[in-house]
Amino acid sequence: MKLYNLKDHNEQVSFSQAVKQGLGQQQGLFFPLELPEFELTDIDDMLEMDFVSRSSKILSAYIGDEIPQQQLSERLKAAFTFPAPLSRVTDDIACLELFHGPTLAFKDFGGRFMAQMLQYVSDSAEQITILTATSGDTGAAVAHAFYGMENVRVVILYPQGKISPLQEKLFCTLGGNIQTIAVDGDFDACQSLVKQAFDDENLRKTVGLNSANSINISRLLAQICYYFEAVAQLPQEKRNQLVISVPSGNFGDLTAGLLAKSLGLPVKRFIAATNANDTVPRFLKNNAWEPNKTVATLSNAMDVSQPNNWPRVEELYRRKTWRLSELVSASVDDETTRQAMRELNDLGYVSEPHAAIAWRLLRDNLQEGEFGLFLGTAHPAKFNESVEAILGQPLALPQALADRAELPLLSHEMADDFAALRDFLLNK
Repeated sequence: MKLYNLKDHNEQVSFSQAVKQGLGQQQGLFFPLELPEFELTDIDDMLEMDFVSRSSKILSAYIGDEIPQQQLSERLKAAFTFPAPLSRVTDDIACLELFHGPTLAFKDFGGRFMAQMLQYVSDSAEQITILTATSGDTGAAVAHAFYGMENVRVVILYPQGKISPLQEKLFCTLGGNIQTIAVDGDFDACQSLVKQAFDDENLRKTVGLNSANSINISRLLAQICYYFEAVAQLPQEKRNQLVISVPSGNFGDLTAGLLAKSLGLPVKRFIAATNANDTVPRFLKNNAWEPNKTVATLSNAMDVSQPNNWPRVEELYRRKTWRLSELVSASVDDETTRQAMRELNDLGYVSEPHAAIAWRLLRDNLQEGEFGLFLGTAHPAKFNESVEAILGQPLALPQALADRAELPLLSHEMADDFAALRDFLLNK
């Protein structure tokens, strides 16, 4: 598999290099040189396969013979140890629940696959430092995926006071090879610090920097697989009129969905659902990229004004000669989010803010004869304080959260200052 740097097309790397390197020169994202596409008969056959077998076929189409099929299947079997079920909400809408993994969020799919891939492609004696920023769920998924792994140090930056307490508990109580830093700033500030670190060539080489954000191609490719799993669970008559609404912050999930469509998965259209941080909806409306200052919302994992993966979305639309104007994207404010959560609860489905935004825009845009899926990206209990307050009812904590709820936080605190981060990385 060859990938090229979106900022410098002359920089081309193998899948293994991209996994280990994370970003290209000038902080450029890697993108597949070839865009494989399955025949319709292949798609039909694949939708009859089990999750791991199908995922192995999907990822082999990108990776090729760089990783033998048997090895890839074994790594996927180790990574994807939990389901991605559909839960019907109404006759024409269902939720794809991606929160049945160890940290109760969709990031478990990408985080665990990346850990398996990095372990496979790295020299066993090679020291690696995973540096990543999180707006909530990525931190937990990456921390748990790499926890206890030899020769891997994980450093996670997150915006202090801007993620839910239980999200924080999930990844800031592990210790060991997992180090967490609460940054005095928003997610975009954390992301900027990570990018500055990758721009520092001496630092990058000295500590063996890698990133586990959705900028890493292995995480992105893993996410393609659950879109196929969703369609596989639909009856045949629902598959050709499918609309998928994706809660969007850094836009990795949407990118993966679009890559699934590029492979031939029958998706009629996508909806990119955002909160008040509406850079993309405004861009699609007026063709001007004008990020505002990030604002804090109920759906904190989507509090991103400069989504990292947007260049990949634009590149895919360009390569496939799709019309970007056909991508539906809109924003939902906090009050409407609360209302959507209550409406879903009245329908018998308990949801958290991110999925509720995706459901609201799906409901408002679904046309007669279409079937809609919205992505449930995190378990409602990860946001138990806001969910309980909005719905007026208590939520039982899943065991994964209950086990960590009372543990002390082990995080460091840091100003939004690259010099301080650099010093931290160089001094274990």
